[in-house]
Amino acid sequence: MNDALVPVKSDESRDKLIQLVSFNLDQEEYGVDVLKVREIIRMPVVTRVPNTPHYVEGVINLRGKVIPIISMRRKFGLLETESDKQTRIMVMDVEGELMGFIVDAVSEVIRISGSEIQPSPALVASSIDQECIAGVINQAERLLVLLELERMFSTDEKRHFTSM
Repeated sequence: MNDALVPVKSDESRDKLIQLVSFNLDQEEYGVDVLKVREIIRMPVVTRVPNTPHYVEGVINLRGKVIPIISMRRKFGLLETESDKQTRIMVMDVEGELMGFIVDAVSEVIRISGSEIQPSPALVASSIDQECIAGVINQAERLLVLLELERMFSTDEKRHFTSM
């Protein structure tokens, strides 16, 4: 019988195999859960929408569905660059809503063990809201910042996106 008030995490979650899609932004590498990614597309023409937050590039029509497009560079306070042939939109599921995220390039799908995810040091990404960082993965000669999209936007921001 387990009378613990706080559930104890088993080693099962630490040994669980996780698949991530890695992408680049301003020479840094990030990762998101592969199950969140619906598709990766080239940069289409984006229709601007007035009175939106500064990081919202606009909307696109993807097979009859209007999807808000977020500039990850603007959201994270990074310098903007021109789109090139590597620039992609990652269409992802954020709490049941499809959203597009503009990234510099999509790298690969990687598999890691849950035990490889380390808590992020306080200053890993000073321009990124710490709440959306799920951890850091240290693999050989590269560091990958693991993002949790659900925590990237406030409740008001999410409400604004659904009304677009």
